[in-house]
Amino acid sequence: MKAWRPLAALALAGLCALQLLAVLRAPAAWMPSRITLTLARGAMLDLDSAMLGAAPGSGPQLRLRRDPDGAWWLARSGAGSGLLALERDGVRRRSGSALVAAGQRFQLGATAFTIDALDGTGATFIRKGSRWHYDGATLLRDGALQAACPEARLGTRVAAAWNRVVPAALTLARPLVFGGNLDCGNRIAVAGLAAPAATIARARDGLVLAAGADALAPLLLADGAATTPASLAGREQRLDDATALVSGRTRLLIERNGDLLHLQPASHVALYADTQVRLAPGVSWEWTRRGLWQLPDRAGVPAAIAAAALLATAALLCAGRRRHRLRDLLPALAGAALAGCGLGLLWLQRGGGSLGALPGAGISLLAAWGALWLALWAPRRLPLALGAGVLLLAVGLLAQLELGLGAPESSWLRYFQKTAAALALGIGCSAGAGAMLLALRPPRHSAPLPQARIEALLVLLAGAALAALLVQVVFGDETGVFDLQPVEFAKLALAALSAHCLALAAGAQPAPGSLWMRSLRLAAPALLFMALLGVALVQVDDYSPLVLLGVWGGAMALAHALATRQRLAAVLLVAGAGGAVLAVAALRGAGPGEVAQWNFYADRFLVWLDPGTHPHTGQQLLLGARAVAEGGWLGADHLFGLAALGQDAGAARHIPAVQDDFAPSFFLNRHGLAAALALWLLQAAFVGGLLAVALRCWQAQAGTRDFRRAWLARFRCFLLCGGAAFVFGHLLLSWGTNLAIFPVMGQPMSFLSAGGSHLLFFICPLLALTAASAQSLEET
Repeated sequence: MKAWRPLAALALAGLCALQLLAVLRAPAAWMPSRITLTLARGAMLDLDSAMLGAAPGSGPQLRLRRDPDGAWWLARSGAGSGLLALERDGVRRRSGSALVAAGQRFQLGATAFTIDALDGTGATFIRKGSRWHYDGATLLRDGALQAACPEARLGTRVAAAWNRVVPAALTLARPLVFGGNLDCGNRIAVAGLAAPAATIARARDGLVLAAGADALAPLLLADGAATTPASLAGREQRLDDATALVSGRTRLLIERNGDLLHLQPASHVALYADTQVRLAPGVSWEWTRRGLWQLPDRAGVPAAIAAAALLATAALLCAGRRRHRLRDLLPALAGAALAGCGLGLLWLQRGGGSLGALPGAGISLLAAWGALWLALWAPRRLPLALGAGVLLLAVGLLAQLELGLGAPESSWLRYFQKTAAALALGIGCSAGAGAMLLALRPPRHSAPLPQARIEALLVLLAGAALAALLVQVVFGDETGVFDLQPVEFAKLALAALSAHCLALAAGAQPAPGSLWMRSLRLAAPALLFMALLGVALVQVDDYSPLVLLGVWGGAMALAHALATRQRLAAVLLVAGAGGAVLAVAALRGAGPGEVAQWNFYADRFLVWLDPGTHPHTGQQLLLGARAVAEGGWLGADHLFGLAALGQDAGAARHIPAVQDDFAPSFFLNRHGLAAALALWLLQAAFVGGLLAVALRCWQAQAGTRDFRRAWLARFRCFLLCGGAAFVFGHLLLSWGTNLAIFPVMGQPMSFLSAGGSHLLFFICPLLALTAASAQSLEET
């Protein structure tokens, strides 16, 4: 429909105006750029987190000391909470922890342990005649494995079984836990102390012994030469050879200058309305104003990468030896430059340097605007799904920008800036590559790519996804690996492989190829599906990936049943979905005792059923519900959030993971339920638009006699259905969690949450596929 582009452009212009207004209305904010500590030899100085530029109360109380030789030492003072850690040679070591060494003795309560030996296979220690061996993954007692703990989840049991059969290099890191009353699994009982009173875990430089965060008894440690064990929590750490200090969430770079110690805040720095702050004697600050339009110190890096991408694209277009229209050249060149800029911005954020190394929020906003308008302008035909997707991206950027500008510390804006950079990279690559392929494509009458070549590309995609999942399992955790989430790429690969299999199965003629090839087509998506399930069970601490994969699997089965006119199967699948809805409603009537016996994430169900009796673990649910109630229909400011643009984010920013899983709660608090209804309609338009293009692809395949062209149309149909199913699953889980319809499950909301990997590896390719499919339908 030709009217979509003007309407979408008008709405996008309005959202961009709101984003610009939020930046312009943001109040002036100041923060320390350099902290200088002056201390005489032999003297001590007590510091709190606020003196180091952290938000008040976010870090522990500290004691700084200089010995007679002039060396600087730092330790906790008192029983304050919060992280204290030092970085040396790229390795972070928190206070209350120490590398395990042979000859050490440590004590928890009345129970003492002695490290008898330490070698390449792990640590061996003795307690009351029992000989224990731990290698960073598996615990042996007198050479034998222990039985699994009764409360161990399925993922823990799967990880333990994996570690028993694979080589040491591929084992999953599982900590050794001290505490409780039962020796089992990777746990050693310590009478009278709840687990984890202490842990030993694998690190880059060895095994690390650490005290538990809420342990009732101190962890005492004595090295080989010491005679009396001393508290590990209060042990001093030398600053002279450290490169960075972490206090709470604030990271400070360390620099020695004679008798002065300089600390340069690098992240999570507190913001102040003015520079009138009372400091302790011996502490002085140099101030800097938060620059929303500042260029980074290394601004030439993004420019150089963008120029290189632009030149490479121009060279490829010239090598095609064809005359191109300006309408085909500009999107390809603009996409290349934008992708290079986004890659450079991500590289700057990944560097972890000082505050001056990052661009201002306004610079990131300009890159995001370029991506949004390129996505809207580049396609020759704008389908409903693409227009709705661009507007959803703009809404998400606005919400993240408001959260970052309204927070009282510097690093909240990084969520917005990471999303903006990922958006520039993702849309730049997708739109630029699509335009370049369109410009370099062969004549229309030529045959499409051979199916064997396409299948090879799909197998390569699956192999890359499996390799990335393996890297996450071995080296990462549920947050990903190397700041990326391979699961998002694996979901795209799974959707593509499954679409290929369903496209072949739904054809009027048997799929070509040998029995081995047909078996491989069916096995590849099944293998990837099982790998995703395995990662969900082992790495993720909730069952949301299982629900998400279940929604996707049911939707794909329904799409195949409708496509092949299997009415009974379709009715059964719809009935199963209705039964799942009734089951969720019935859970509300379940009693806590019955739920506790399930041994399937019972804690999350108990918090959901009665959050008032679990105020600590249920604070996400409670704070989210309070934020939604404060928002009402018109937002907390009673003007749909317009009066609060760029101002304080309010109490909603205290919701844990408000930038990710609970982003809808902030949106409801800031803009109200009426704006959320408009957002729901836009989300429904996006999912419905994807299904509309998929339906047109299915109808197009019926009118062609060429097997490969028919298969390609069916492939696009099922791939779009799979993408719509995953997006619908994300929306369903996120809204259900934030509105307390479901137990709390950690899945970001597509477009709204600050999910760089979800945006880069799934949403942007899905938008590109939608544009390409609509263009292909227009030309047939």
